[in-house]
Amino acid sequence: MSVREDHWKEGGVFFCSFTCYKWLPLFERADMYDWIHDWFRRLHAEHNRLIGYVIMPNHLHMLLLVPEGTSVNKLLAEGKRFMAYAIRKRLEAGGHEDLLAVMAEGVRNGDAARGLKYRAFETSSDIKECWSETFLHQKLEYMHANPVSGKWSLAEDPALYPYSSAAFYERNMRRASGAAGRFYELGAAPEVPLLHISGL
Repeated sequence: MSVREDHWKEGGVFFCSFTCYKWLPLFERADMYDWIHDWFRRLHAEHNRLIGYVIMPNHLHMLLLVPEGTSVNKLLAEGKRFMAYAIRKRLEAGGHEDLLAVMAEGVRNGDAARGLKYRAFETSSDIKECWSETFLHQKLEYMHANPVSGKWSLAEDPALYPYSSAAFYERNMRRASGAAGRFYELGAAPEVPLLHISGL
C-alpha cells in the first residue's frame, strides 16, 4: 500500500484517509459500518486512541493517536487488508455482482499473481501528522462536515449522521456506534479530547 506524506512516522496523532476503489460506495453496499466500528475497538485494544472519525459510503477519515514504536502505515495496511476481504465476502453474500465485476477489473498483474481477485481500495492512503492543535481541529471539522456537504447531503446536521464522532463534539453526548451496547465517550487526555471505546 502506498501512502502520501508521513507514512514513515511512528507515534503521534495522524489524520488518515482512504478511499474505496473508483470511489465505489463499498462501505454502504457491503454494510461495513459495524465491521469498521469493531476495527476501531481492536485499535483501542492495541493501545491506539481514536480522536475522531467519519465513515462515508466510499471513504473514511479518522484522527488516530498511536503510541511510540507503532507504525501508522502498518496499522492502516493491515486494517485495509482484512477490510477488503470482509467487503468481498459481504458483496458476494448480497449478490452484488455489478460491484464485484468492477473490482475484479482493477486487479493488477502483480496482485493477480499473488492470488488477489478483487481490488477494494485506491492504492494510496493519505496520512498527515497533526503538528498542532489548530491543525487537528481543522481536520476534525473537515471530516465532520463531510456528510452535510452539498455533494452528499446525508444529514441535516453533522451530529445527526450516525457514522461519525461529530455528536460527541457538538452535543457532548454519547452515541451508539452502529451496534447495540457499543459506545464511544469523551475521555481525558493531554491537550486533545480522545474518544475511548467502552466495554473493553
